[in-house]
Amino acid sequence: MEITIREAQQQVDHWIKTVGVRYFSELTNMAILAEEVGELARLMARKYGDQSFKESDKGRDLGDEMADVLWVLICLANQTGIDLTEALTKNFEKKNIRDANRHHENDKLK
Repeated sequence: MEITIREAQQQVDHWIKTVGVRYFSELTNMAILAEEVGELARLMARKYGDQSFKESDKGRDLGDEMADVLWVLICLANQTGIDLTEALTKNFEKKNIRDANRHHENDKLK
């Protein structure tokens, strides 16, 4: 199933209001986002970095961890009235203007 970012925002909102009962506060969701990013970072460090896997981390799914981060980010966007499709489109425009030549001229990236 493919969904757009806008559809994802709508589906998360529907789920929160029907299954989840209500949104957590923005501050609580910000703390949850930090926790989810930390879990993703821990798994990345074990899978691609120098840390070894703990028994509790074995079998964890990197995609699921990323989806958890995205889920909470979408919750925060919904709560603060941010249309992520619009925000991402504007962000691409900003990066295209700012970085049009910058990365090609960076010797460290060659």
